[in-house]
Amino acid sequence: MDSLTELAAVGGENLPAKYIHPNGINGGKDPFLLPFIDIPVIDVGHFTNPSTDTGKELEKLRAALSSYGCLLIINHGVESLLLDKVRTVFKQFLALPTEQKLECWTEGFQGYGSDPLVTDVMVHDWSHRLRLITCPEEMRQMKYWPENPKNFKEVLHEYSTKLQVLHDVMLKAMAKSLKLDESVFLRMIGEPVIMSARFNFYPPCPRPDQVLGLKPHSDGTVITFLLQDKEVEGLQVLKDGQWFRVPVIPDALVLNAGEHLEIMSNGEFKSPIHRAVVNSERKRISLAAPSIPHDGNEIEPVEGLVSEERPRLFRKVKYNGRIHLRYYQSGRRMVDDARI
Repeated sequence: MDSLTELAAVGGENLPAKYIHPNGINGGKDPFLLPFIDIPVIDVGHFTNPSTDTGKELEKLRAALSSYGCLLIINHGVESLLLDKVRTVFKQFLALPTEQKLECWTEGFQGYGSDPLVTDVMVHDWSHRLRLITCPEEMRQMKYWPENPKNFKEVLHEYSTKLQVLHDVMLKAMAKSLKLDESVFLRMIGEPVIMSARFNFYPPCPRPDQVLGLKPHSDGTVITFLLQDKEVEGLQVLKDGQWFRVPVIPDALVLNAGEHLEIMSNGEFKSPIHRAVVNSERKRISLAAPSIPHDGNEIEPVEGLVSEERPRLFRKVKYNGRIHLRYYQSGRRMVDDARI
């Protein structure tokens, strides 16, 4: 695994070709000059403490997922102090000597490293990640969980426990927004929910016009919660053929609809294409927390959303993490291949 920080310091603008997108990433224009997207903000408090405004918030949620596929959520039950602790323990991990970080190194799904490439000709991402399964607890592989900082495991456990609750709240609200039984999505993906944590590190790069932290993709998940860096932006979303910057609201979480949710909703909800850009001066971190279906569970449009007026749009699929990685690296989307 290359040290991207060292590559940038030693190589200057002469970066290895494997990181370079030959045509640039934004037509030669600065991606940080793109407009901000007017992303909807959803107040989760209306779903946990029903009020006279709950119906309006459900309509707002449905509209956001149908038009944007992503949204910002507030009053989500994860305290600001805990969000800061999550950011801090990852920054402390990154500050460790290389040999300590490599104790968590792996070429597989979990651990510290870079995503493996399907072929040698594919462009590498300008990022490192620490990926860990968090829920259910019996699926955790603790050998990949950092021993330092000392409170890393405690902080991530507390955060992932709260996200597990939030996950069910949001999937139930999504089902209710479509006039469905609130548990229909949860039953199809399988319970208990399977979630992971993907800590992303994007070092500064001297050629931010030619590299990407993450290539354009939609998530091969059910839903994904994203905790952004409080100070440095970098997430961008494609809407109507144009890239937009996603604003940073420190205590809000980004929620992306995954491809499996798009299939279950028979296309009512959209899984957005997004990317991560880097800059030349400041490092950036983020934490993605996706949920995925249980292995072997068949994902298909739910019955209440298929009719003569709206025929079935997708065939049945089964989750396979390796296949989704191939889709990501090749720039393709599973949801497109699943379309009838």
